Order: sequence, then C-alpha cells, then structure tokens
Amino acid sequence: MTASSTPQAAHATAVRWWLIVVAALIAIMVLVGGATRLTESGLSIVEWKPVTGTLPPLNEAQWAQAFEGYKAIPQYRELNAGMSLAEFKTIFWWEWSHRLLGRVIGVVYLLPFLYFLWRGVFSAELKKRLWLIFGLGALQGAVGWWMVASGLSQRTEVSQYRLATHLVLALIIFASIVWTLRRMTSRPQPAFPMRLKVSGVALLAVTFVQLYLGALVAGLRAGRVYNTWPEIDGAFIPSAARLWFEEPWWRNLFDNTLTVQFEHRMTAYALLALALWHAVDAVRSRAGAAIIGGAWSLVAAIMLQAVLGILTLLHQVPIDLALGHQAVAIVVLTLAVLQTERLVARRTESDQRKLVLPLGQPG
Repeated sequence: MTASSTPQAAHATAVRWWLIVVAALIAIMVLVGGATRLTESGLSIVEWKPVTGTLPPLNEAQWAQAFEGYKAIPQYRELNAGMSLAEFKTIFWWEWSHRLLGRVIGVVYLLPFLYFLWRGVFSAELKKRLWLIFGLGALQGAVGWWMVASGLSQRTEVSQYRLATHLVLALIIFASIVWTLRRMTSRPQPAFPMRLKVSGVALLAVTFVQLYLGALVAGLRAGRVYNTWPEIDGAFIPSAARLWFEEPWWRNLFDNTLTVQFEHRMTAYALLALALWHAVDAVRSRAGAAIIGGAWSLVAAIMLQAVLGILTLLHQVPIDLALGHQAVAIVVLTLAVLQTERLVARRTESDQRKLVLPLGQPG
C-alpha cells in the first residue's frame, strides 16, 4: 500500500461512517415522526423558531405560554378542550423531540461536510451529490413547517398532502445517502438483461409510491376504519359508488379514506408480485449471488411488511405495530435502493477510487 493510498482509504472510511450515521439518524427521525403523528402531537408547538426553539420551556410561565398558544388552534378547541397541562406536556415532548432531532441531523451532516470540503477529500462527483443532499435537507425543514402550518388555523390536523410530501422527502434524502454509500463501496458488476434492470427500477419506483400512499393513510387516519382483511368495506374490491363519490374524481385518490386505504392495499399486492417476479427472473438469468440474494431479501422484507400492515389494520393501529410497520418500510426502501444501484451502476475500479481523493487534493 502506497503512502497516498493509506490516507485515501482512511478518508473513504471516515466519509462512509459519517454517511451511515446520518442515514441512521434520518431513519430514527422518521420513526419519531410516526410516533408524533400517532400520538396526535404534531401541532403542540405552534411556532417555528429554528434557533431559539431548540430550548424547551424552562419554567412554569414558559409552559403556560406554550399551552396558551396550543389552546388558540382548532385542534385544542374541537378535540382536546379541557386537556390538562400535564397532558399537554406529553404531546409537546414528542413534537419537541422530533424537531430537535431534525436540528441534530443538520449539525451532524453540516459540520463534517464542511470539514471534508476544507480537507479536499471529495471528488467533484461526490461533492455535487452531497451538496444536493444538503439542499434537500434544508428544504425539508421548510416543508416540515409548511406541513404544521396547515393545521393551525382551519383544520384539526395537518394536511395529508403535506404530511405525505414531508415523509417522502425525508425518505428521498435517506435513499440518496444509501445510494451514495453503495456507489462508494460496490464493485463492478457484470452485464444484466435489460428486463432485470427495468424491474429493479420499477421496484424502487413502486416502493416510493407505496410509501406516499402509506403517508396518506396516516394523514387521513384511514387505518382506523375498514379494519378487516382481505375484504374491505364488505368486499375484496369495494363498489365504484363508494370509491368514486367525490368530485372531481381524482380527489378520491387523496381524500376518500376508503379509496386511499384500498389503493394502499392494492399497491402492496402489486409490489409483492413484482418483487417475486424480479427474484425468479434473477435466478433464471443467473445474475450472480449478490443480485439473487438482494432480490430474495427484498421479497422477504416486503412479505414481513405486508404481515405487519395487516396486523396493524386488524388491531386498529396500535403504536407498537404501526411503528414496526414503518420501520420495516425503511428496510424495504433500503433494500430496493441497494438492489437498483447494483443493477444500473456502470463503474470501473478507477471510478470507485475517484469518489474520495487523497489528502489535500482539490475536489
């Protein structure tokens, strides 16, 4: 090993661990956000103070002020009138923890990023990706407040559209980091049939669609109704009159609790079928151990996710099952990203070495 390759390897390892930590924090953030939603805590803080909001209320006067702010919004007046200060503190701490974790992620990302930039560690390609991820993270903070603001004046909860946007953006950031990590560590792969690549990309796309629909289900509390399986509203396929009664018709896809839950179920079936087809095709194509193993791992994760989804529905969304369902969704997304990157990447060994530069080399 040469003198230049030693620091290069050390830098690559440091960058990988940094990104792993950020990705893990984002996964935790998503789960805390899910708990915040399930405990109806998301509107307990009615102001956006990016800096001063880091500190919670420190005395009784500040707690009273925060509680008075919550009392002024429709959720308190229509759903929680008469709530005690102790009950308010419970939901406050969930939302405060969620926001604090967002700030922690920002610091954990930004400070090492600036250090690595200063040391000239990144290649031009990696630098562009990481600046894009940073921009998405900054946007996520604004989207989070945009979501909360939707529930402060006329609604008793946040808009399901904005909730879904907030969640999917978080998962796009997470997936981007996982993709970047994979590109830093993977080895060149042999050529694969085009249909295998297409099905891999389709799996990732359908996974994101399913995650978006799951967020709509959460936003509408649609998991607390139609708690039977495999039938929904008395049939495997509900009547068209029940699915499409809102005008214009497309609003049913986002606002009708029956339609949203139904499309979430159907997309789950489609995702599992596509994953099985992809895995069988990988075996028939003799795509190699990594691709075949990745395909069957994805099938197993999707099946577990489906079982957890059914149990969550049948038990009317208890928080433990709901968070388990959400956690496995992150696993499914991770496996789908890794599988897709394996299939579409065209890289030589020299390309991989260029992702992280030797010490002091400008990036």
